[in-house]
Amino acid sequence: MKNLILTTAIASLVSTMAMADGHAVTRLGTEGAYPPWNFINDAGEVDGFEREVGDELCARAELTCEWVTNEWDSIIPNLVSGNYDVIIAGMSITDERDEVIDFSENYSQPDPSSFVAASADIDLNSAVIAAQTGTIQAAHIAEMGATLLEFATPDETVAAVKNGEADAVLADASFLAPVAEAEADLSVVGEVLLGGGVAAGVRESDTELRDKLTAAIQSMKADGSLNALIEKWEIGVTFE
Repeated sequence: MKNLILTTAIASLVSTMAMADGHAVTRLGTEGAYPPWNFINDAGEVDGFEREVGDELCARAELTCEWVTNEWDSIIPNLVSGNYDVIIAGMSITDERDEVIDFSENYSQPDPSSFVAASADIDLNSAVIAAQTGTIQAAHIAEMGATLLEFATPDETVAAVKNGEADAVLADASFLAPVAEAEADLSVVGEVLLGGGVAAGVRESDTELRDKLTAAIQSMKADGSLNALIEKWEIGVTFE
């Protein structure tokens, strides 16, 4: 799904766990602004597909977990610097990111990305297309040769199309489909399959934590509970 390319080396790794009431606490970092993957509900709590997945992974891995939110553009540096221990934020596995952090097994298949525009006649190759900064969609737009217009948040990319600043927006289909349905003047005008599946990101030194998360993901795949959540939240296709 998202792809943050870091061009500078990040050093200074710190401990993987915080302590609370004498017990190790694994901190789960998410963006909280990308429904249905993750968002903040009316009660001010992290919600969505990844909240349910993350809570179940912690239960199966016998981890005491807490959720924290972080803006997308600094989500990897703040993992590496120790502000939290795991990224669960709709993050696709990519070669560029794998040079900086490590990944669990994927907990979702590659999610189709959609182009949404106000006109069905748009020529995407020559259009101005909005995307969230540092995402795999932004990289794809640049490769297309179209004009890329980047924004800090997903909502801003949609707003850019609605106010005429951009011709189209490219983001995960699961995020844009409800937007297109709710806005009579917006429609899906194309799709593309990007990324290598979504996984939990950890520091490269945290191999034990990575392996615990992978084992829990494999357990959820085996008993069908992961597919049930994918269907509930309409996150792409299920695992076979």
